[in-house]
Amino acid sequence: MTGLLEPRAIGRGLTRRDGPAKVAGTAPYAYEHPAEAPLYCHPIQAAIARGRCLRISGVEAEALDGVRALITPFTAERLADTDDAELAVLQDCEIPFRGRVIGLVLAESSETARHAAELVDVEYETDPFVAELKADDPDLYQPDKVNPSFATDTSEGDLETASAVTVDQTYTTAMYHNNPLEPHTTTALWDDGVLTLWDSTQSVHSVRSTVAKTFGLPAERVRVICPYIGGGFGSKGMPHANVVLAALAARTVPGRPVKLALTRQQMFSLAGYRTPTIQRVRLGADRDGRLESLDMAVVEQTSRIKEFAEQTAAPARMMYAARNRATSHRLARLDVPVPSWMRAPGECPGMFGPEVAMDELAEALGIDPIELRVRNEPEEDPETGLPFSSRHLVECLRTGAERFGWDSRTRGRRDGRWLVGSGVAASVYPAKRMPGSSATIRYEKGRYTVEIGAADLGTGAWTILPQIAADALDVPVDSVDVRIGDTDLPKATVAGGSTGTASWGSAVVAAAEAFRDKYGSDPGDGDEAQADTPKNPDDKKYSTYGFGAQFAEARVDADTGEVRVSRLHGTFAVGRIVNPVTARSQLLGGMVMGLSMALHENSVLDPRFGHVVNHDLAEYHIATNADVEDLRADWLDETDPHLNPMGSKGIGEIGIVGTAAAIANAVHHATGVRVRDLPITLDKLLPGLP
Repeated sequence: MTGLLEPRAIGRGLTRRDGPAKVAGTAPYAYEHPAEAPLYCHPIQAAIARGRCLRISGVEAEALDGVRALITPFTAERLADTDDAELAVLQDCEIPFRGRVIGLVLAESSETARHAAELVDVEYETDPFVAELKADDPDLYQPDKVNPSFATDTSEGDLETASAVTVDQTYTTAMYHNNPLEPHTTTALWDDGVLTLWDSTQSVHSVRSTVAKTFGLPAERVRVICPYIGGGFGSKGMPHANVVLAALAARTVPGRPVKLALTRQQMFSLAGYRTPTIQRVRLGADRDGRLESLDMAVVEQTSRIKEFAEQTAAPARMMYAARNRATSHRLARLDVPVPSWMRAPGECPGMFGPEVAMDELAEALGIDPIELRVRNEPEEDPETGLPFSSRHLVECLRTGAERFGWDSRTRGRRDGRWLVGSGVAASVYPAKRMPGSSATIRYEKGRYTVEIGAADLGTGAWTILPQIAADALDVPVDSVDVRIGDTDLPKATVAGGSTGTASWGSAVVAAAEAFRDKYGSDPGDGDEAQADTPKNPDDKKYSTYGFGAQFAEARVDADTGEVRVSRLHGTFAVGRIVNPVTARSQLLGGMVMGLSMALHENSVLDPRFGHVVNHDLAEYHIATNADVEDLRADWLDETDPHLNPMGSKGIGEIGIVGTAAAIANAVHHATGVRVRDLPITLDKLLPGLP
């Protein structure tokens, strides 16, 4: 692939264009969209884990002043398509998990709707249920594929080959829930048969196609608008029940907008989550530390009504050289809500077990953990046999080690009552661009406007798309505006998989090239051009990934087991950086999320009742500024010419990958206690502390 853009605007650390509106509170989010005489709806959720509703009585609720309707499975309209069981809400009385929506209240205020929902009386019939993930579940099964379309199992060579040094351990990651500041919200309005949705989503076009199919509408009769998103982390990458519920509710009051905002508690059962995983990792190496075998077998859960199989073992397939290798995924169908995407699905949980196992192997061999990884650097992708378009993991490890001061670390260093140690882990994430996006560039009164239905969930699209367009048009970036987040704009793929900039940016460059070919450097008012994301001729020729190295310094209180991460550094090779300000923000945010995974986050599901008991931000703990003192992200000077015209790679997710393993390895280095089950809590440390 040739034709990389000459950087003028690309590479500049421009501040976020959407920043002032967000700080001033003038950026309209989905729930805040100005609407005339809106109604508010509040979901009623099932209080049992499995069974059915026999009766729903709303006498008291409907008697409240301001209540306009109660919608139940007995009264709701029938949807045109119910193939997606997660979205087929209020279509029958069956309850597949605790928290399933079994009713909706519409009222003149959100407070009245919530009060009325609490007054609705429900009679249930219960069935036996299973909500606990176990590695020895007799009903484990092999899915046809893992997200999105990877092989479920892989095998090459002979895993029974004897090795001089082996590691055979089981690692677990917890159930995690996305908790963006903005909950899942929708404002819906039916007007003359046309449905308009102001929805907090990472893909307006995905919502439109899904809702149109669900309601049996042509796509042109559904418009979805989302210029601003208050975070998503993957949970808003595909439509969930709230969108259908809002549309159903608004259908009962044509001409009046209806607003629905999930509460923080409701999000724990209605907005997806990362499946817990049980990972058995087996490594075999010779005395020099060269891997001879690598085996990773993963057990995870899915809902009984809709399968989602996280590709947890996928990164183990390509990360290190080993001639004998195997990976597998097995699922347990449980009576639980539907799992879904969460930042770096697959890679994030899937790198925890292997990267801790590599640390254990290094210790058994008496080899530095960085040197062990260097010795197992593959010359080509071990899974596909393709050359890497660029792979600078070793440079990330070496450069990061120098900047972190790795060589000066000593085992069991003590600072007063604090035990201090350092750990390292590698990071990886696919570098892809998705087909299916289009962009339009229009010239009017001395300014260029880029139009594309992309989404900016905090990643910086508002800012970097004008930078890309400016370089492609060879004009000042200050002369370029952008419009995003609306299905009335050209189609854009989802803001997910770290593909947004590569996919949308490629479409923008193609549109800019078409514009310049058509009008030259002196366009007239109203001139415009449109183009799609072009095919990448190098797509099947190379294995394309971003890489990184995470370094952590952990301090553990020898008396209480309290863990503090005093330093967390990351060094990455992620192609050309379009905007260092937004890039650093993404990398740091991912690293903090990985720290949160390592020390705090854990959705505690009570198997007796089938629901997460710590379903709010008072009990579901996430990292704060106080949890890390020295947080740094930097990168190598890398441009990959085989990916896209910008030479960039996605960076939204790689920061979280490897962070938890680095912290776990640092805690072991400090204390000698090996924690293989996340999160790392004091009860797991205290029995082994010196």
